[in-house]
Amino acid sequence: MNHKKARAGFKGEVSQKGGIAPFTLVPKSFVITTYRSIESDQLILPRIVMKIDPLLSPFCLKFPGLSQIKRPILTLSNPRGWVMALSWVILSFWLGACTPSLSASIIDTDGIYETRPIHHPDGIGKFYMGREIAQVMGYEGGQVAGAIQSGCRTTPAGDRALGLKPTDTVADIGAGTGYFTFRISPLVPEGKVLAVDIQPEMLDLIDFVKQQEQISNVETILGTVDTPNLPTDSIDLALMVDAYHEFTNPREMMEHLMDALRVGGRVVLVEYRGENPLIPIKGLHKMTEKQVQKEMEAVGFTWKETSSILPQQHLMIFEK
Repeated sequence: MNHKKARAGFKGEVSQKGGIAPFTLVPKSFVITTYRSIESDQLILPRIVMKIDPLLSPFCLKFPGLSQIKRPILTLSNPRGWVMALSWVILSFWLGACTPSLSASIIDTDGIYETRPIHHPDGIGKFYMGREIAQVMGYEGGQVAGAIQSGCRTTPAGDRALGLKPTDTVADIGAGTGYFTFRISPLVPEGKVLAVDIQPEMLDLIDFVKQQEQISNVETILGTVDTPNLPTDSIDLALMVDAYHEFTNPREMMEHLMDALRVGGRVVLVEYRGENPLIPIKGLHKMTEKQVQKEMEAVGFTWKETSSILPQQHLMIFEK
């Protein structure tokens, strides 16, 4: 790249995958990175490149006709480019402190949820009552999930804490591999367990075990991110073990569960203790007792008790 083209880049042209396009400035952000020549793909020094990124505010570049390009770069050439770049950085911080970022958050679903472009890598960028919703473990992780469940997550005392009657109908929400479904089924011999999951592959695993073991009081139900697809007044207890924090739409899901529970029905949530940083679980896959209570009360559930019988998890019981 000759010096003349370099200066042209400094004056306001954008390099993008071998092409040059005009740009216009609109409020957003930028960071500084490296740059390679369009013609030779060789690193050019000393050069500065300003790349679009939402980490700072408030500048970005808008490219007509390049809507599919997510990360264009603006080249700054010759030694004066360094001074110009530092000036932009200082101006960005100053304006960012004085004006709200346009990309900091977008309110969705009538103000119930908030989506943010900058979020934890283990989350989905969607926030509910101040908590980022965690990514869901896929069915490919079923064997690992089963090992975790059987190895460290329940005790006989935990089963007794559910206070089940032989005739109860229990919904295992986010049943996964079915570990708790099959653990509960002998406790309700005259009732049944409804294994609910949004992943058909998980339900296939449960149906396979059900047929192999000839278990008659287990049914599988395919839910959605909004609803468990349970009839009104059909269950006595809804159990969620290390699942609630992954619900994409927790408000809608809990409202449907409120409808599905009979009068006096209970919700039992088991979540790793977010208050304890020493528990070796990713942060977004843990919840504090205070946060759970806040979210349950928002849909009308009443907190009854929190049991400490599990070594690393809260066992929290709420009532309709």
